[in-house]
This record gives sequence, C-alpha cells and structure tokens, in this order.
Amino acid sequence: MSFKHRLFAAGLGAIAATGADRRLRAVARGRGVILMFHRVRPWRPSTFAPNHILEITPKFLDFALGELRKEGFEIIPLDAVPERLAGRAGGRPFAVLTFDDGYRDNVEYAWPVLLRHRAPWTVFITTDFADGTGRLWWVELERAIAANDRVTLTLGSERLNLPSRTPREKQTAFNAIHTRVRGGPQDRIDNLLDALDDAMERPSDTLAGNLCLNWGELEDLAASQDVTIGAHTITHPMLSKLGSFVAMDEIGGSKAYIEQRLGREVRHFAYPYGDPSVAGAREFGLARQAGFVTAVTTRPGHVFADHRGHLHALPRVSMNGLFQTESALRALLSGVPFLALNRGRVAQV
Repeated sequence: MSFKHRLFAAGLGAIAATGADRRLRAVARGRGVILMFHRVRPWRPSTFAPNHILEITPKFLDFALGELRKEGFEIIPLDAVPERLAGRAGGRPFAVLTFDDGYRDNVEYAWPVLLRHRAPWTVFITTDFADGTGRLWWVELERAIAANDRVTLTLGSERLNLPSRTPREKQTAFNAIHTRVRGGPQDRIDNLLDALDDAMERPSDTLAGNLCLNWGELEDLAASQDVTIGAHTITHPMLSKLGSFVAMDEIGGSKAYIEQRLGREVRHFAYPYGDPSVAGAREFGLARQAGFVTAVTTRPGHVFADHRGHLHALPRVSMNGLFQTESALRALLSGVPFLALNRGRVAQV
C-alpha cells in the first residue's frame, strides 16, 4: 500500500473511531452516493497485485449492501437520480451501484449477490473490450512485470531499465511506468503496449476477451430489469488528451454502438479514469451534447442537491480493494472524508 493510501486508510479509521461518521453524516452525505466498483471476485493471495485496488471480494460486496440498508440508504437505479435531485430534500438518502469496464466477474460473482439483495445496478461498457479487441494496459503491465526479473522499455524519449526480481522491485517498477503512462500523452499507452508485445509472447486469446463480457453475454444481462447498461467509450482513452472530434467520437460513438448491438437506449456515461486531469468542462459538455442524461466521474464525494445542475459531472465513491473494512466503509458512506477533500465544493466543474 502506498503512503497516500496508508494515510487515507488512517483517516478513515480515525473518522470511525472518533464517531465523526455518526455526528457529521447528516450534512456530509447530502442526498446520496454513487458507488464505483470494477472487479468482484474471490481474493487470490499474491505478493505482487498492484491492481488489487480495483477489486473487492463477493463477501465484502454482500457486507456493503447490507450496510447500505442498515444505514438507511435506498438503493436506486441511475435512471432515478435526476428526479431524486430535483425533488424536495428529506427522506432516505439514495445509493447507486455502478461497475466500470464490463468485467465478466461482475456477472459471475457480483450479480448473485446483487440479486440476493434485490439491488439495481449499472455496468459501463467499453465497446472494444466487449468486442474482445481492446487492451487493458494496466493488467497487461502487471502480468509482464510479474513474469520478468527486469523490465526494459521506451516511453516517449525515455528509456527505462527497471529491476523486478522481488515483490518490492516489481511494485516500484509498476508505479514508475504507471505514473509515466497516466501523466503522458495518450499515445504513450500505445508505446507501452508495443513494448509489452515485444517483451512477452502474446496469448492466442486476447486479455479483454478473457476478462470482459462479450456481446452475447451483455444481451442476456441487458434483458434484466435490474440492470442498466451505460457507455464507457470505445477504447478507454484519457479523453482530455484527445482532440475534440476524436473525444466526441469516443463518447458518442460508444453510445451509438451499444444501442445498435443491444437494441436499447443508453442514457448514462462514465469517463475513463475520470479524475480532473482527464475529465473536465469540455468532456462534460461533450457528454451532454452526445445525449447522455447523466455522466459520472471518479471525483470523490457524495451527491448533493446542487448536482442537479451538473448531471454530467457527478462524483462517485470508490469501493477500493485496499479498504475492505467495516470502519472504512462506515466512514465512506458518511461522506465525512470528502468534506475536507473537496473544500466544501459540492459540484466540481
């Protein structure tokens, strides 16, 4: 766990230990919360698992849904959020469950839990992943480092030669490359994938085809009244680093393609990566222009009445794989950690 994550975990624990989650939740949690999930599967012990941050266990999902009910939240579909924000204050806070990227384990492990709790949920689809042609570079990077004692590659003008023998060295190498990719131009992802292709023998089946739901599986999923299908672009790019025309094609094109394949309207969008560096005012406008009713970011926070005027910049709270504890969950659901983080700003645009 990084220093930043250790510090945040300590803060969550302190909030629960001091009772601040109980004392301040009435003002901190606003109208409700949109929770963000990625993968859900049983934990596989490993000394090197940098993407563990993106997954929780089915057991923790079950516990979280029980806690939502216990804390008085009403679990509602994403479609209901605009109306709830437009209505009068009062009553129970709402919770919305969203899952990014369209991983197959969402159906295998999460859906049975969601059905047991009668909880509606939204899955945001990256269309290239559903086609089986997309590249989950963060997973490919983890697997390449896990399989090699040294990582040598070129990113832009920089040549990296990183040891990766021990778990610590592997984590350091992953962090170094991940930071450079996320902080660089969009084509740095292509540079990384080319380097990984050179370093490792590619499997006959693509990683996306193995990990993500295909269109046949999505058709079955879309037939459920409890499931909302949303869009998550075509290729999962960093949108702010694309020209407006290309960014609009990623946003609007994913909507049109999913609607064509599944025969149902797509009303909601999730920005890949979703933080302020990649999803800002221009991207919010493009999502609105593409015809989406709402769009969600990864900016942390609860949803307040003021967000009714910013439906294409909705915050979410990440169900982070590093914080699968009762105290952390209680703090996150209270909204208290985000009061200081957002400096009192409700709608971040």
